[in-house]
Amino acid sequence: MMKKTPPAASPDAYVSALRGWRRDCVETLRAAVQSAATLDEAIKWGHLVYFARGPVLLIRAEEERVLFGFWRGQRLRLIEPRLKPGGKFEMATLEITKGVTIDAFTARRLAAKAVALNKTLGDPTKVASPARP
Repeated sequence: MMKKTPPAASPDAYVSALRGWRRDCVETLRAAVQSAATLDEAIKWGHLVYFARGPVLLIRAEEERVLFGFWRGQRLRLIEPRLKPGGKFEMATLEITKGVTIDAFTARRLAAKAVALNKTLGDPTKVASPARP
């Protein structure tokens, strides 16, 4: 069971609270994501969430893993076949554990494609509503 802790005050505080390989991993993912596209970064649901016309992706550090998840991740499996479908919408998540990596180039490609999907298809949490011009 995970320890219940109050959410970090900011994305920077979230990252600086991490230690060891998880911090290195989150810093690498965060830099790749931020270099891929213009995204709004926030702490939501207790972890890093990135928005561009709705939620695009998340980075969540847990005790033994870091999750790199995408709202439309099921459409990104050609770029990264390790993405596991699950949850609502078209979610898919890459589980990163100590010694498992994803290179910055692939992380950037995933983030850029995820942002492009939101630009084309709209907010993934509101798919039922008609696309706005």
